[in-house]
Amino acid sequence: MTQTSATASGDAVTVLVYFPGPQHDERYSAWIRERYPALRVLSANDAASLDRYVAEADVLLAQHFPVEVFDKARRLRWFQSTNAGVDSIFPIRDRVGDLTVTSARGMHGEVIADFVMAGITMMHWDFPRFMREQTRREWHARGVAPLAERVLGVVGLGSIGTAIARRAKGAGMTVVGSKRDVTQSVAGVDRLFPPTGLEELLQLSDFVVLAVPQVPETTGLIGREQLRLMGDTAFLVNIARGSVCVEGELIDALRAGTIAGALLDVFEREPLPADSPLWSMPNVIVTPHTAGYPSNYDARAFEIFGDNLQRFLDNKSLRNVVDLRQGY
Repeated sequence: MTQTSATASGDAVTVLVYFPGPQHDERYSAWIRERYPALRVLSANDAASLDRYVAEADVLLAQHFPVEVFDKARRLRWFQSTNAGVDSIFPIRDRVGDLTVTSARGMHGEVIADFVMAGITMMHWDFPRFMREQTRREWHARGVAPLAERVLGVVGLGSIGTAIARRAKGAGMTVVGSKRDVTQSVAGVDRLFPPTGLEELLQLSDFVVLAVPQVPETTGLIGREQLRLMGDTAFLVNIARGSVCVEGELIDALRAGTIAGALLDVFEREPLPADSPLWSMPNVIVTPHTAGYPSNYDARAFEIFGDNLQRFLDNKSLRNVVDLRQGY
């Protein structure tokens, strides 16, 4: 390994670790220094330190890309996001040139699949109602059909969507899904639709899971008309981004009984404002954008970054390279 080969100038590689806020975590910086003592590691936790160091960075490790300082990042060759999505860089994606962008894709699928399966089971059995009845000490037995008799529709079959589909298939459910490229089958998916087949997917599904990336094409993907197609016995699960669903129209549909209910982990504004009616709706489960956070998240993300950093230093292809034209 030659640690100087990854930069055009021959200088030692400089890695900038940027995580803003008063609770700034130094673990990433410490891990890099311990594993790669020959590298120069800079750490920024606010706008001032970011502005001071970004011009020196060859590599940026951060949760979100700080587009406001892009013009100063003259040496930057690679951005590693600790998120699965890299939508923070989309405003400047036409300007990034040869910058390589990689994500933490692959570490979220199984825990999100756990979340989704737990959530659809709770909605199918109406556990919120059981819990309300428990607080009132009321005893109301009711029958429920097996999940294996229901259809799960997954909108977006990337690494997360395919993990959800596989888990649902293991529960005996019929699984339908959509993705851009339908030329190859997806394990666990009984029927595959292109994006143009969204309407039929919605009509077939008892549960619709949104697992698409945040790109211009998916903004407002689910609105009043799409919710109407789902029908009044169907449930919506959003673990994608809040922008994928038109929140005001979803609230109207939930109030009117256009759909049966929703499990929402992401919102147009986060944290979800205290005055949002979603908090108190009996047919809604609200969670704080937590579906994709496995235990020891930082260590898992660093393993992806550490492997990629070694590849970068060795001038090898990186894992999880994002095609910014497609958004994933």
